[in-house]
Amino acid sequence: MALGRAFSVAVRGVDGELVEIEADIGNGLPGVHLVGLGDAALKESRDRVRAAITNCKFSWPQARLTLALSPATLPKAGSLYDMALAAAVLSAQVKEDWPRLEKTVLLGELALDGRVRPVHGVLPAVLTAAHQGWPAVVVPVENLAEASLVDGIEVWGVRTLKQLHAWLAGNGKLAGRVDSRLPEPEVPADLADVVGQSQARFAVEVAAAGGHNLMMTGPPGIGKTMLAQRLPGLLPPLSHQDALEVTAIHSVAGLLAGDTPLITRPPFVAPHHTSSVVALVGGGSGMARPGALSRAHRGVLFLDEFPEINSGALEALRTPLEDGEIRLARRDGVARYHCRIQLVLAANLCPCAPPDPRDCVCGAAERRRYRTKLSGPLVDRVDLRVEMHASREGTFSDEEGESTAVVRERVWAAREAAAERWRPYGFSTNAEVSGALLRREFRLGADAMKPLRTAVDRGRLSIRGRDRTLRVAWSLCDLAGRVAPTKEDVATAMSFRGVGES
Repeated sequence: MALGRAFSVAVRGVDGELVEIEADIGNGLPGVHLVGLGDAALKESRDRVRAAITNCKFSWPQARLTLALSPATLPKAGSLYDMALAAAVLSAQVKEDWPRLEKTVLLGELALDGRVRPVHGVLPAVLTAAHQGWPAVVVPVENLAEASLVDGIEVWGVRTLKQLHAWLAGNGKLAGRVDSRLPEPEVPADLADVVGQSQARFAVEVAAAGGHNLMMTGPPGIGKTMLAQRLPGLLPPLSHQDALEVTAIHSVAGLLAGDTPLITRPPFVAPHHTSSVVALVGGGSGMARPGALSRAHRGVLFLDEFPEINSGALEALRTPLEDGEIRLARRDGVARYHCRIQLVLAANLCPCAPPDPRDCVCGAAERRRYRTKLSGPLVDRVDLRVEMHASREGTFSDEEGESTAVVRERVWAAREAAAERWRPYGFSTNAEVSGALLRREFRLGADAMKPLRTAVDRGRLSIRGRDRTLRVAWSLCDLAGRVAPTKEDVATAMSFRGVGES
């Protein structure tokens, strides 16, 4: 009787849990028995591992082989356990304990000829190993740049099972940590390309300064999509922690580039209006996969033609917009994904959408139904609402509007002021600040609060709407370089929600 042991990581959403893999060669008829709640891909690993071991000229045990993955009650999915399974079998076969095997986490899929293939979710798996104090991790060489983003752990890249066997036995070398190249800086689309629309341009600037949600309505071809596409260019680069969070989500989704895996710029995700609930917020069988909502974490989720999107998909955004994360329960457990986003919505004024609204042929009921596609609770979560109007050729100025570079300077200065103010309380942008903090520690004067109190008393503004209006007022204050919002800032913030002072 012989026993071998190796270690891997089960990735659940962007979290991981260590998995101990044991291989027992015992008495009985030859056969392989895999236990530990594996899915179809994991159960098929028996054939991949056996073929890889025999094709690398190692011997396969001619006896009963039991492969156990613990914790036994944890559902396990995917092919990233192949390399650990093979190492456990080889250790049991030679009846030898390799010191390196006891201190190393193994991640990778095996080809039938012994090559090690890349897998998804390497970054969250390596982060888990590092947080639990493991000294080393071995990954496919194609995933080496991704794994090298994690500090505090030795990272090695392997190409074949033979190479791994030699390294475990102390007779070979593996590829070491690499310096991941930063992605080439993208030239953002310039805000100066948008003709006219000064109010909408200012709304985009305020949204960028405070991290607020934005809705734009107006005739087709007026610049709604252009403005949304230029919003990410105004945002500052991601901090290292935020970059790792965003990159981990894209790693699970299998969307990372091999040599430049780290995502340093706020992502811009624009799903088609026919997207389903699963495509928008995530899901699938087994363990839920990230959707467009999570892939836009720390960036912009742009929903163009939002009245054409399925109502169920839109309403699924309610809780994630408040919490900054989404928890998806499926057969194999609950997956948790970050989704601290800026939501940007765009729509025409009616279904027929003529260039001139006066040419509309839609009935009153049809227009009302189109405009009310968003429910009240979801609209209440949108801080800035702008209705754009067509500009005539004769009204265009010879001078272009401000460029992205000019506006970006103001936005970054405002964001820095907000981050400095909220840092002791654990927030970084105005949009994240809790209503309780705004009402207690940073309560405005009676004169500034008077229009807000009147709007709430008359039922024109909810308590949540009041807090969101205050957050916008703080962003206006930061853009102007003031210490605290004035009554004019509050009035402007109310006007962006369609609420007057009266």
